[in-house]
Amino acid sequence: MDNFLRLENRHTGEVLVMRRMRDAQGQTVLTLDGTLPPGTSGPPLHVHFHENEEGIVKAGTLGAQIGNDKFVVPAGGTVVLPAGRPHRWWNAGDDLLVFSGHVVPVDLDRYLQAVFAVLNASDGRPPIFYLAHVLWRHRDTQLLLIPPPPMQRILLPVVLIIGRILGKYSGSSLPGSPESCPGAPLVDGEA
Repeated sequence: MDNFLRLENRHTGEVLVMRRMRDAQGQTVLTLDGTLPPGTSGPPLHVHFHENEEGIVKAGTLGAQIGNDKFVVPAGGTVVLPAGRPHRWWNAGDDLLVFSGHVVPVDLDRYLQAVFAVLNASDGRPPIFYLAHVLWRHRDTQLLLIPPPPMQRILLPVVLIIGRILGKYSGSSLPGSPESCPGAPLVDGEA
């Protein structure tokens, strides 16, 4: 068994390597190491209701937005993306963006594993039935802000009902299913 979870978006080339570790106080922390090619956007504007993200830019240039504020973080700089605040990030330079960070509390890994599976099951646009399944399942911890949340509260249940009628959710082989997304392994050692 690997001591990490490796995710790759086959469309953008984004790579994330994650593992769960315990910090000095015994709290579980999700560690992230990733890369994003030049000219590539990271995730759209979103909110983590509970998780705080912190990271360091190891190489390249990270562009970020928190609320309405946009800023650039050069190599060696750090970024803090607080829980409950809309944010997004992207490669703002001409070189490969390399970053490392951590997230607490831990739930983001299962969500990202499901999102990457859905994205990779497509030829560019994520299959709406599977994306709706993931977004609805994680609605208490994660929120994409596109389309607007009031619209999502109406559309996602409708898409899920249609998906059930069409048999899109039978079995556990659907992209991003809970069974296929156990999250990152817990590794011995301190974060």
